[in-house]
Amino acid sequence: MSNSLSIATVTAALRTLLFNHLQVDTPDVSVTTLPPDKARGRDATNHQVNLFLFQVAQQASLRNMDFPPRTRSGESGVPPLALRLTYLLTPYSPSDDDVESHKLLGKAMNVLHDHPLLGANELRAAVPGNDLYRQAERVRITVDTPTLEEVSKLWTMFQTQYRISVVYQVSVVLIESTRPSRTPLPVLRPVLSIQPDVVPPFPVLDAITPPQQQTSARLGDTLLLTGHHLAGDTVGVRFSHPLWSTPVLRPATVVSASRLTVDIPNDAAAWPAGTYAVSVVITDLDGNEHTTPALPLTLAPRILGLTPNPVARGPGGEVTLTAAFQPRARPDQRVALLLNGRELPAPARATPVDTLAFTALDVPPGDHFVRLRVDGVDSLLIDWSQNPPVFDVSQQVTVT
Repeated sequence: MSNSLSIATVTAALRTLLFNHLQVDTPDVSVTTLPPDKARGRDATNHQVNLFLFQVAQQASLRNMDFPPRTRSGESGVPPLALRLTYLLTPYSPSDDDVESHKLLGKAMNVLHDHPLLGANELRAAVPGNDLYRQAERVRITVDTPTLEEVSKLWTMFQTQYRISVVYQVSVVLIESTRPSRTPLPVLRPVLSIQPDVVPPFPVLDAITPPQQQTSARLGDTLLLTGHHLAGDTVGVRFSHPLWSTPVLRPATVVSASRLTVDIPNDAAAWPAGTYAVSVVITDLDGNEHTTPALPLTLAPRILGLTPNPVARGPGGEVTLTAAFQPRARPDQRVALLLNGRELPAPARATPVDTLAFTALDVPPGDHFVRLRVDGVDSLLIDWSQNPPVFDVSQQVTVT
């Protein structure tokens, strides 16, 4: 949280931010923080942006909340003063040319649009002695859209002619209370002890672990599922995929009441890549079925080959790679080839395919790692079977 200089700090930081960016294209610009009736002098002939703070309101969502580390468990303190600052931004141009004013307004709005957050360094340098930059909440700048009646009342209050303006809100600004918090002594002899039971009384699936610390599973992998109360007379694992009309139930091998394993079949035609919902289905002798809440599992594609490799660049530096992979990509799946940090979308297709050609422009010569992305799930570029893990060289292509 911060001290009482916070309001002045925000105003000064906004003024500096606007001036530093506007003076690049408009050298004679000045940024002022005056009331609208006093902002523009009669003899002024330069470009000007006036930033006027006309409203300070409390942030209702934070007004009754204690903030650590001011208070600990069992303590009470005065909540900080959480404020929302509202500014009126008005442009002026030489000879009161409306077109020039509109240009300046557009530049100023673009600056604040590109800088929606006031950074710690900007706040630290704004006003000596402030500590607003240390508060946990970020100071955000958002444009506001008051009604025409509200804008009219604002300008009428200052008894000056209306000028095109825009309203911005800056929040949240937290000013720490100077009142001390209440800190009672710790309990010397507790007379009551409560130990919660953290083990749920019903079947729960806690985690799904692919082999070899992989981030995703692949076809043919054996998964380790851990949780609570997973044993039963008949135990299966239910897989659901957005492209399936009905889920698939696979038999599970029970290791213990908290651990079981299940195999993903090596069926490239039936099991598409992507994100699955996985749950454990437990059936007792009476036929009662218990299903755990589902957890997500990502099934990654596997690149089987890249041709040609090495690949020669064309006259414009372009290269075309053909990737063979499994499982097959269906027509309604999003597929892309990632060449280092570049994403190359796959062409449209009418049927499931396991081979696609991708073209990249302006590819520099050298070695490039390649990944295949299907519905947001990438092929495994890291070989987790090695210690330490290394990049899989089979997913590397040489451009000449």
